Amino acid sequence: MIVMTRIKAFCWPLCAVLILAFPITAASAASSQSWDFSVLLDGDKIGYHRFELTDFGGERRVRSEAKFDVRVLFINAFRYRHENTEVWSDGCLSKIDARTQANGKKFAVSGTRVQGEFVVDDGSQMNALSDCVMTFAYWDPEFLQQPKLLNSQSGEYLDVEVESLGTKPITVRGQEMTASAYRLTAKKMQLTLWYSTDNEWLALESVAKGGRIIRYELT
Repeated sequence: MIVMTRIKAFCWPLCAVLILAFPITAASAASSQSWDFSVLLDGDKIGYHRFELTDFGGERRVRSEAKFDVRVLFINAFRYRHENTEVWSDGCLSKIDARTQANGKKFAVSGTRVQGEFVVDDGSQMNALSDCVMTFAYWDPEFLQQPKLLNSQSGEYLDVEVESLGTKPITVRGQEMTASAYRLTAKKMQLTLWYSTDNEWLALESVAKGGRIIRYELT
């Protein structure tokens, strides 16, 4: 999850205008989508998590950035920063570069797909995984069909179980709608995810230490 520099943040909309000013073929055109989530802990906002997806030339690039700060009596009791860039091709992860800081503890995960394997380096060792690996790609409901997923923070390749919870009402951006809900379990992690009828990711909820509830709300 790589944070864009100020120069890049300024350049991107300008470049987009310049690109639109010239004729391009459908094959070279890029399409993009983004998700901005407010992150809440027991109903109180503690930060955000943003995802940006761009399809171009047969590749899919996903950049994400998360920032959480939990304060207790004006003291920052927990600080979390996560940046990740993933490149996908044909529904499989081609490359990953992730950096995380959780209360001063640092994690670095990198990996690339080469010669029929996906080789991942978690900072302490390198592991060769299967040719087609998926991360916890919440933005793509297809990831719910996978028996194993790569944790972009730790580099662990985890067994996962997914259970459909049927359709449930959910409020998104102040509007109530019906969404498909799923429960995902992996190691000590348990998540609930919601998707719209056209498979847009709408929300996420998990149980944190001490039974506290972390929730992602789409903004």
